[in-house]
Amino acid sequence: MDADSLQKLVSMQMPYGKYKGSLLADLPGNYLNWFAREGFPSGELGRLLALMHEIDHNGLSSLLEPLRRR
Repeated sequence: MDADSLQKLVSMQMPYGKYKGSLLADLPGNYLNWFAREGFPSGELGRLLALMHEIDHNGLSSLLEPLRRR
């Protein structure tokens, strides 16, 4: 995990699917859990979704709040 990845979670939008246009940091836990079960996409998007899943699963989403204010 690096600062650039955390910043991307609060600035990058989901490019497709049910939550297209939502910030990765705003994706609901059940959607992230679905990816964890079914497999994350390849590339940077998959890596960021996996990171967001870990953050959400461990109850650490509040750590992203200071980044949202930038």
